[in-house]
Amino acid sequence: MYPLVEVQGLVNRFGRQLVHDGLDMQVSKDDVFGIVGSSGSGKSVLLRTILGLQRPQAGVVRIGGSDITQMTPAQLRSVKARYGVSFQQGALYSALTVLQNVQLPMIEHLDLTAAERDELALLKIRLVGLPADAAGKYPAQLSGGMVKRAALARALALDPSLLFLDEPTSGLDPVSAAAFDELVLYLQQHLRLTIVMITHDLDTIFRTCNRVGVIVDRRMESDALERIVDHPNPWIQAYFHGERARARLAGAHGA
Repeated sequence: MYPLVEVQGLVNRFGRQLVHDGLDMQVSKDDVFGIVGSSGSGKSVLLRTILGLQRPQAGVVRIGGSDITQMTPAQLRSVKARYGVSFQQGALYSALTVLQNVQLPMIEHLDLTAAERDELALLKIRLVGLPADAAGKYPAQLSGGMVKRAALARALALDPSLLFLDEPTSGLDPVSAAAFDELVLYLQQHLRLTIVMITHDLDTIFRTCNRVGVIVDRRMESDALERIVDHPNPWIQAYFHGERARARLAGAHGA
């Protein structure tokens, strides 16, 4: 069985700046795979490459066994219909209601009547824990946590088996972040989702991820969560065992 997402020998360069130099990554079905790394390590560039938003200088990116780097725009469009994406700031259209935002992928990819789109979009809105009256609101009328949930509802609009999350809990208070993590786990288990998330949040990693990939020295070190924490790389050690991590563990033991 091939990995659901596979990156081999990825090279990304911007002018003289080499961002990735032979990066490899594999995500298997049902994984919750967290991507971490220092600022400027190329986490967002990696996500954009996997999503087909930019072509790498070298390397292969396979989704569902198919190399997207060699696809035409039409071929890529059919692949994009099979996965959902929630970007860091939600990326909701401010002039559209939540309902209309959630319906955008449906209009592009599904042949539904307006009534069917309304019914399906409302189902997705309820699925992510938003109240029914949120459907008629505009993004500016929502709290940060509600924006995250609305973006997640849109990402789930086409019933994808693969979900990409970009900093899903950034900007949320600890209680809201924990609630969002629990929602992600609930959806992953009940919808049988495979999830790839970029995050800097240690709590999110320990709550949700079973595998983690760390971008260090322009490549990726990846393993099961319980093993990656013992990787000898200095940055990985500092990340998982530094002051912030110790404070997290102390808080967990004190709870």
